[in-house]
Amino acid sequence: MALLTDDQINAALAGLSGWTSEGDSLRRVVRFNAFLDGIDAVRRIAEHAESVDHHPDIDIRWRTVTFVLSTHSEGGITDKDVALAQTIDAQVGG
Repeated sequence: MALLTDDQINAALAGLSGWTSEGDSLRRVVRFNAFLDGIDAVRRIAEHAESVDHHPDIDIRWRTVTFVLSTHSEGGITDKDVALAQTIDAQVGG
């Protein structure tokens, strides 16, 4: 799988909600109304990630969840990361 170019990343970001490109990763911070809302969202996303064998880095801080996506085996952002970002947007709103 090929790494995306900066132009491809910028084009993908235009169709995503709240995502930024930071180094070799895509990043989104989501603030939930309640702690358990964030936990429920993480659970749904984790189940999907497991099914496609592409796992985000997830940081949970009370009602704030940060998702970081990178294809570690390729050393940066690929189509897999964009697809997972789209799934996350569908799960948490975007």
